[in-house]
Amino acid sequence: MYCYLFFIRLNHHASCTSLYKKPFVESFEETPLLVAVLTYIGYGILTIFGYLRDFLRDWKFEKCHLAREREEQKDFVPLYQDFENFYTRNLYMRIRDNWNRPIRSVPGAKMDLVERVTPDYNWTFEHTGKVLKDVINMGSYNYLGFAENTGTCADAASECTVKYGVGVCSSRQETGNLDKHEELEKLVARFLGVESSMVFGMGFATNSMNIPALMGKGCLILSDELNHVSLVLGARLSGATIRVFKHNNMQSLEKLLWDAIVHGQPRTHRPWKKILILVEGIYRYSRNLYLPSSLYILVFSGLSRNLICFVQSICK
Repeated sequence: MYCYLFFIRLNHHASCTSLYKKPFVESFEETPLLVAVLTYIGYGILTIFGYLRDFLRDWKFEKCHLAREREEQKDFVPLYQDFENFYTRNLYMRIRDNWNRPIRSVPGAKMDLVERVTPDYNWTFEHTGKVLKDVINMGSYNYLGFAENTGTCADAASECTVKYGVGVCSSRQETGNLDKHEELEKLVARFLGVESSMVFGMGFATNSMNIPALMGKGCLILSDELNHVSLVLGARLSGATIRVFKHNNMQSLEKLLWDAIVHGQPRTHRPWKKILILVEGIYRYSRNLYLPSSLYILVFSGLSRNLICFVQSICK
């Protein structure tokens, strides 16, 4: 499953009926200054030696195992970006053994890794035949435990597969509307304290196609700076005006929102037809959650009655 996506129309009754009552407080441990400085120094040293090694490769003193542009193709559009290629062969390759690790179990809270060794400084790997047992999984999209092969989620998934089949991940027009779709929508609406909600079972196309259906010329989209590219594409396709606020920063959002309501559209100063706030439920690259309660407080202060919050909850 790629993601669930729903949009809600906020109203003043949500604070009374929502199941989400406890404020969510998120905090991060700051990187110590010494660690940050040493990290940048290490990157600087690797970059210098990378340019030195590229010089030796150009003069055939060292062999490069990575794919590069041929001399006879230099007049064509390049297939590789120069700096990305430089980073891959000189920096990433040095620590490549930390990533792309093959596993031999489900990607649960703990998993089994296939042990491997490299005879040529991470350019190629060989399996030793050994397995590292019960390694803590800190890099999986298994947020809700759906990848487990035992437990509540696995049993529920097996039961639903027998009852409903496995082909319900496309649009309802194609695979039909199920009672579980309506049950989920009612549960989402009750959890958020709104009248109704719409839930979709697909990801990129849902985000990029539904936003243009909601918004158009004369509308304003306020987008979190770390939103997924599918949301960004949908906003651009809509033809609406787009303004970006700082990630999870309610002060930045409030400033843009007040400015939009007070000044209206550029030049004409007419009120915006609709104002859409685009955020994600789970930011998968930064691994942090969106703070919905702060947005509710912002909206309930009476800023605008045509304000819509568009929440993309990713469960990849």
